[in-house]
Amino acid sequence: MSRKPVIGVSADTFVIDGHQFHGAGQKYLLPLVSLGAIPRIIPSFGPGSDADDLLQGLDGLLLTGAVSNVEPRHYDGSQADECPPYDTARDSTTLPLIQATLKRHLPMLAICRGMQELNVALGGSLFPRVHEVTGRFDHRAPKGEPHEVQYAPRHPVTLTEGGFLAGLAGDKTVIEVNSLHGQAIDRLAGGLAVEAAAPDGTIEAVRVEAAKSFAIGVQWHPEWRFAEDPFSAALFAAFFESVRREM
Repeated sequence: MSRKPVIGVSADTFVIDGHQFHGAGQKYLLPLVSLGAIPRIIPSFGPGSDADDLLQGLDGLLLTGAVSNVEPRHYDGSQADECPPYDTARDSTTLPLIQATLKRHLPMLAICRGMQELNVALGGSLFPRVHEVTGRFDHRAPKGEPHEVQYAPRHPVTLTEGGFLAGLAGDKTVIEVNSLHGQAIDRLAGGLAVEAAAPDGTIEAVRVEAAKSFAIGVQWHPEWRFAEDPFSAALFAAFFESVRREM
């Protein structure tokens, strides 16, 4: 019997009762388990972590969303770009981890903060507060609302004609997505292709052009009840199929 693929999942760091924890939301783990993979949370120990060591035994990487933002210093931001909360240990772990993952040709799916990390790791920059940029929507989740409202579809995105994501959407050129982010891509990193965009011009999905396996980032949250949405299910299935092929 063939073994189950092992997929690394990026971890946030947080404090409970004075103790430091590393963790990932269950909503990111369940799609992997349902597809037959074993998720393995990668601790964010920050500087001193060896990205190649962290990837040992992994068949793919899932970069999760988070409450925290990428620190502006990683993309030459100024003091005026401060946008806490931060997770410095996660930044210092995931940015080199992304580069090592691409070098190893491991499949990678980057969600929300994960897509922002992908852009920064490859030399791009972010709008620290996209809702303050003239002409842009407020892409943040509505405060104080239940999860069913926060993760509900908020706006359409147009899929790039001939792109990878367009190929998953059948005859659709526009899909509805949720929106729960404060940062967004400003300068697109070299080597990334735009796969989807919101009506206000915000880049909503990217693909690593030179990647030899699946390497996609999306700004929305397809993991939320993914099996109920055909496009989200197709996205995770494509990621899993790529992991299987590369094992």
